[in-house]
Amino acid sequence: MSADPHTPALQLVYDGGCPFCRHFASTSELRGGVPRLTIIDGRADAELRHALQQQGFNLATGAVLMEGERIWHGADAVAKLCSELEPSDGLLRLLQVIFGNPDRTRLLYPALLLARRLALAAKGLPVDPG
Repeated sequence: MSADPHTPALQLVYDGGCPFCRHFASTSELRGGVPRLTIIDGRADAELRHALQQQGFNLATGAVLMEGERIWHGADAVAKLCSELEPSDGLLRLLQVIFGNPDRTRLLYPALLLARRLALAAKGLPVDPG
């Protein structure tokens, strides 16, 4: 499927301090599995992070997915991203099945946040990148 050049690109803003988030975001399969996806380390981009916080989107409570003026946050961002996947990798196919359903994603998302908090604590990093 070829991307429409007039369709706004998707931008995923994640917390680069979280090893799980960083690993997921850095996989070449994710980059290739979602057409028009740009991946941004929000912990490293203070200006973008602060702009998102002013709109009520905090990376401490979830990743942000943007498409034009539309913004998804946390579980909604994960569900939207997984619904856009065109995976060839088995792990991403599994993630698409698990997190492609918004209701299931909202149910499971607190466990992902807990794992993120524990990983950041183990690295000595603050939960809130701001």
